[in-house]
Amino acid sequence: MKALILSINLLLMATAPLIFDFSTDTDPAAWRVVDDVVMGGRSDGHFSINEAGNGVFAGKVSLENNGGFSSVRHRFEAKPVDEYTHCVIRLKGDGRRYQLRFKSSLNDAHSYIYYITTSGEWEEITVPLAEMYPTFRGRKLRMPNYPGEQLAEIAFLIGNKEAEPFRLELDYLRLE
Repeated sequence: MKALILSINLLLMATAPLIFDFSTDTDPAAWRVVDDVVMGGRSDGHFSINEAGNGVFAGKVSLENNGGFSSVRHRFEAKPVDEYTHCVIRLKGDGRRYQLRFKSSLNDAHSYIYYITTSGEWEEITVPLAEMYPTFRGRKLRMPNYPGEQLAEIAFLIGNKEAEPFRLELDYLRLE
């Protein structure tokens, strides 16, 4: 019975739609770094693909000139996600807290966010889509949480109000 359940779970994982699956063939230009330099800050983030084929978002957050964040974003043609309730991310962080950010439309000024605290080890994190709440420039908005109808942008942001180095390694993001 356990073998049957394991087989079913593996089959479901294999057929779950991927939002993004990093590999050595991934073009890092598909991901755009946006730091606080857009507002005069001095943070410095970078995105690359390592030899193992994982996406690596790394750099240093600076508080100089009222700075304090670095982010990496991937935009794409909006895709329906209304059949799914969770996003599963396989990642290896540095023990710091990051935001997972979704946008339903590229025209939206706001993002829906969920905080992830990494362990320093490879882990699979499950994010309930209904718990992602709307924010704009760090302020929570009086709007409903993520409607989960469509998805057009995914991002990771670090902005913990601390000057700190960071490193987040990403394997995949999928919907369940």
